[in-house]
Amino acid sequence: MKRFKKILRYGFIGIVGLIVVSVFWNYPKLTILSGYSAKNMASSVFIGNRTVEFTDVNDNNFAPVNLADDEVNTTEKSAIASVFGLKERKAIFREGLGSVLINDDFDEKAPYVTPTRSKSKTNLPFPYGDLPQKDTVFTSIDYNKINDVVNSIFDKEGARIKKTRAVLVIHKDQIIAEKYADGLDQNSILLGWSMTKSVLATNYGILQKQGKININQKAPIKEWENDERKEITINNLLQMNCGLAWDEDYGSISDATTMLYIDEDMTKPQIYKEAIHKPNEYWYYSSGVSNLLSGILRKQFDSYQEYLDFPYREFIDKIGMHSMLMETDMAGNYVGSSYAWATVRDWARFGLLYLHRGNWNGEQIFNPDWVDYVTTPSPTSEGDYGGHFWLNSGGFYPDAPRDMYSANGFQGQRVFIIPSKDLVIVRFGLIGDAGVDFNTFLKEIVSSIQ
Repeated sequence: MKRFKKILRYGFIGIVGLIVVSVFWNYPKLTILSGYSAKNMASSVFIGNRTVEFTDVNDNNFAPVNLADDEVNTTEKSAIASVFGLKERKAIFREGLGSVLINDDFDEKAPYVTPTRSKSKTNLPFPYGDLPQKDTVFTSIDYNKINDVVNSIFDKEGARIKKTRAVLVIHKDQIIAEKYADGLDQNSILLGWSMTKSVLATNYGILQKQGKININQKAPIKEWENDERKEITINNLLQMNCGLAWDEDYGSISDATTMLYIDEDMTKPQIYKEAIHKPNEYWYYSSGVSNLLSGILRKQFDSYQEYLDFPYREFIDKIGMHSMLMETDMAGNYVGSSYAWATVRDWARFGLLYLHRGNWNGEQIFNPDWVDYVTTPSPTSEGDYGGHFWLNSGGFYPDAPRDMYSANGFQGQRVFIIPSKDLVIVRFGLIGDAGVDFNTFLKEIVSSIQ
């Protein structure tokens, strides 16, 4: 009996020891987990107009983020999250700028500048206005098949495998299929995650059309002037082949997670990374590059107000994407890597702008050759990536048209643009390729149109 008690005692000590070691190694990660939960909760509630309960059950219901507990203050528009009461983080909502994780040094009561918006309604049918689209039936479309395909990408009742939240299919400017998961509809505002990168890049296409920037010029970064990084161009940044070190890992404390959930100024982390390759020699996906580009964009204007206004004035509000909101970091920079919100129909408008090569109902927002640029494969990307857009020229989706390109985001957010079929397909969800067979989905959608 004594021996048995001794074994139990040592076993208990061993278990406690393992728990202590586990907490020690994972304690720093709790900052990231609680930060993700607080930020996502604040944005979901105060931008997406969803409840705390809905967000807990859906948006934040995946390991290990679901370890965090959230408290929302609707009066001050904030969310606080912690994991087992540890590493408490706070996010606040500011009208026009979205939600932002803050630290102890942030002055919540300080006045702030907001973007100027123009949200006048247009007396035209969708997509160029706010009226219902004209009734149009295409004899070339098998509507029964396309509805079956769209339904197939949603989970059956009770299942949580495909986790699709919304699908919209547009052919020749007409919605030919649209479906939403329970609790969402055409007015629901959804986070595009890294689809924001494509929105950010569009600003460079507009500036180039206006003759205010040349993307082949050297990146205007003072810290790079006296070393090999001085050869990096804006083009290298847009194509993600600048050769700078970066760790884009979301399962650990990495460059990406530190930037998004700890750093005050998200435009700076990539600046201080060393060059491990020469430009055009190595392609590597980096959210740090996108936020660096947001910082470079800010330098193109004489005032902060002009920087805030530019995306909305020059194309977002101009093409009727009035639901879109681009969030900023603590330093006031657009988080160009990750944080743009809009309805599914407004994300579709973005896809249509590119489908029509920058022309929006007769007005040229950016030059047609900008589309040629963003769809040209970046060197060493194996045909998968262009200028802040993903490509299918390398056959990533083997049964989809090779001219297809897309804005892609975390958890399977997609705006697919297929010029050869006059198609824009938008899909929102909570899981990507790991749960959804996009190749078959795209193949069947395309085959539904003769």
